Amino acid sequence: MATTKTMTVSQALVEFLAHQWTVDGETRERTIAGMFGIFGHGNVAGIGQALKQANVENPDLMPYYQARNEQAMVHQSVGYARMHRRRATLASAASVGPGAANMLTAAALATSNRLPALLLPSDTFATRVADPVLQQLEHPHDPGIQVTDAFRPLSVFFDRVQRPEQLYSIALGAMRALTDPVQTGAVTIALPEDVQAERIDVPLEFLQDREWHVRRPVPERTALARAVAAIRGAKRPFIVAGGGVLYSGAEEQLRALVEATGIPVGTSQAGGGVLAWDHPQNLGGVGATGTLAANRLAAEADVVIGVGTRYSDFTTASRTAFQNPDVVFVNINVAPFDAYKHGSQLPVIADAREALVELLVALKGWTVDSAYAEHVAAEKAAWDASVDAAFQRSGLDRPGQPEIIGAVQAASAPEDVVVQAAGSLPGDLHKLWRVRDPLGYHVEYAFSCMGYEIAGGIGAKRGLTAAGDDRDVIIMVGDGSYLMLNSELVTAVAENIKVIVVLIQNHGFASIGHLSETVGSERFGTWYREYDPQARNFQGDRILPVDLAANARSYGLDVIEIDPSPSAIDELSAAIATAKAKTTSTFIHINSDPLIYAPDGAGWWDVPVPEVSTLESTQRARTDYLEQQAHQRPLLG
Repeated sequence: MATTKTMTVSQALVEFLAHQWTVDGETRERTIAGMFGIFGHGNVAGIGQALKQANVENPDLMPYYQARNEQAMVHQSVGYARMHRRRATLASAASVGPGAANMLTAAALATSNRLPALLLPSDTFATRVADPVLQQLEHPHDPGIQVTDAFRPLSVFFDRVQRPEQLYSIALGAMRALTDPVQTGAVTIALPEDVQAERIDVPLEFLQDREWHVRRPVPERTALARAVAAIRGAKRPFIVAGGGVLYSGAEEQLRALVEATGIPVGTSQAGGGVLAWDHPQNLGGVGATGTLAANRLAAEADVVIGVGTRYSDFTTASRTAFQNPDVVFVNINVAPFDAYKHGSQLPVIADAREALVELLVALKGWTVDSAYAEHVAAEKAAWDASVDAAFQRSGLDRPGQPEIIGAVQAASAPEDVVVQAAGSLPGDLHKLWRVRDPLGYHVEYAFSCMGYEIAGGIGAKRGLTAAGDDRDVIIMVGDGSYLMLNSELVTAVAENIKVIVVLIQNHGFASIGHLSETVGSERFGTWYREYDPQARNFQGDRILPVDLAANARSYGLDVIEIDPSPSAIDELSAAIATAKAKTTSTFIHINSDPLIYAPDGAGWWDVPVPEVSTLESTQRARTDYLEQQAHQRPLLG
């Protein structure tokens, strides 16, 4: 009886990946649900041939998906992984040189967001028989350095298959990293183009089904006891809920804990959705883009309980959010790296769900006092009223972004997913979007990559469809981010993947324009205008004659254009309803006034202003900066 199967390295890798399964409690699903591939000379005869052979012999073995840009392949994988709570993702195969290099940005995004994505960039000949080959880098001091080496600092796992026999240990190591809740992110296996096509006798056990069980560590008794003592002694406790709550499936446990104790909650961008917006304890986003309610409570907190958060500078408002001089941090996180942040002497290194279950038992009978509970309720009511006011119809020809968000929100279903990543929209959505479902909010704000939205949204829709979930995905994007990477709309058309794109036309970079004003640069270089050869800048009044609606129409999408008029918001509401009723993708184009801002949440973000300048605007900005910087705290425990 045969104990091996003769294959190429690429064929072996494809079949191996098809038999990997993630097990999380009662949930079991394929870890690698399919593979993207853009083929060139570096992989067409390797991975490309292996996928073709699999498609002929067993089409379900490894589904192949076509993409238009290598970066977008990985973005789709990240969106897919978010909808599957990190249990499943997709692989992305690229050719040598520029094909591989195109995935670098997306690799950094996946790792920054702690979301799994498998990258298979091709490499130059391991034998160097034909050096230098097309698209090969040449470094006289080190001929072995290639484009793929740039993935090393961007990946949580990197290796190169330089000999066929190395495939076994490398493939297993890659799967370990992908399914590790502490380490996961971009996992990169570099594949030299000659090795991809080499023959290897593969042990059959390598090709059998293999299960990867997600670790859900429980808290240590002594660490939990110290945390419980700190919480019981708190007068103004405050929870910061991050993405770890979602990835551990701990939404119900969080809700049970805050209902039993009355502790208020602020969410990070990744934590959006872990508690319904109208829950009495949910004060909304916290930090630089947070709500006034959450930030006021955070400033007063004496015990901050971080649950599954990595405490980015936006979550901490560049370390100005927590102003109580005696504040201590109880950090619940599966990753020790995050649990010890802010000098915490009360780290609880555990799965979020397991820790919350034990906290609920240990805190039985304890609640915040009535005065604090009333304070929480009053702040929430006041902020909700501010949002209601921001959503009121203005009748403006070009409504502001808050009003647009309100109209899209009102026309969407409770389970719909909003997708965003960069510009002013993440901040406004963090304050204003009323999340009603745990998976209903996907704002990529770790790397905040312009151009992520469309590809990431399509990936999210793929992930939902694979799970049998037909909810709508609404991609909200500004013209600046749209112009960075929009070609994946062709993929949506080719595969009839339904997404709803709401493009907000600002005629420039709205977010950086506003930030430019605050640092004294007066929106320089942030408007989309014709070049003024006299002033030698782009600050004039001649708006570019670019038609983004026509661009989307050229891809084959249904397009709804909303012309500037007092009825623009009514037309937007009707457009969303029309788009939701369709089975194909719809692109909605609306013009906005980028100078109408969301209600202030009293958050701050540290963007240094020049110490010396001849511009009065910069001098004024420097004075304001120093006033805000004075509130920063080292947070050393």
